[in-house]
Amino acid sequence: MKKFVTMMLTALMVCSLAACGNSEGNTGGSEDQASDSAAGSQESGDDSSEDSSGEAAESDQEYVKDKGTLVVGITDFEPMDYKDENGDWIGFDADMAKAFAENLGVEVEFVEIDWDNKIMELEGKTIDCVWNGMTLTSEVTSAMECSDAYCNNAQIVIVPADVADKYQDKDSLKDLSFAVEAGSAGEEQVSELELNYTSVKAQSDALMEVASGTSDAAVIDSLMAAAMVGEGTGYADLTYTVGLNSEEYGVGFRKGSDLAAALNDFFAESYADGSMMEIAKTYGVDAAIVEQ
Repeated sequence: MKKFVTMMLTALMVCSLAACGNSEGNTGGSEDQASDSAAGSQESGDDSSEDSSGEAAESDQEYVKDKGTLVVGITDFEPMDYKDENGDWIGFDADMAKAFAENLGVEVEFVEIDWDNKIMELEGKTIDCVWNGMTLTSEVTSAMECSDAYCNNAQIVIVPADVADKYQDKDSLKDLSFAVEAGSAGEEQVSELELNYTSVKAQSDALMEVASGTSDAAVIDSLMAAAMVGEGTGYADLTYTVGLNSEEYGVGFRKGSDLAAALNDFFAESYADGSMMEIAKTYGVDAAIVEQ
């Protein structure tokens, strides 16, 4: 299973290299910058005034540095963000977020969020970024200032292994009941295909639905499937069948935030010095990393 998913992601990575420098996650505009930046100025105690264009002078990067913490919105999503035996957050995204916070000279704080409310959490400043294997969908890139893509992914169908041979193409899925994470790329895919589905809080909950027989199938991220489904995992009786799409992960900040550009620089540096790939190998996602 893991070898199959790794091969698939390797192929996706080759196809995306030419486009990764022009990811749509890097096209966020500044229409809402005035309100978001002004709110940051009030919370940090800065008295800077707006310029003639109505845009606040203070940067989001300075707001984070002033308060001394980078608050990262996540969900429990192995291998990107999950807890170790001591209850500490680890994973590829968690470790990269820790390194980025250190680069900024601040502490990192992880806050588990309801994924369906991620944009509201970000705009309300309860978090500073969404860093959790987030697919760069049109909804995300229009509502957030996004980093460049850093990881390839796909949405894949999970079913019980003993019936997998019946579900090998999209047409065979029409009579199944699906469980998908609310507000996720998986939900977007099953909605586009007009499949019957129930929204759940997290991708891990979607797997539980299938394992318990409450739902016939789930749609989750391929990287999560490689870590959690198949032989040697907690869901040995489940398996992958149909790949629905190919996509890329990015990190989301408040609209107009200068932290996105700062993270792009950090990604480029960590890719060049090998530290990004070293962390990726720790969590088995090195085949999916996008060249920076």
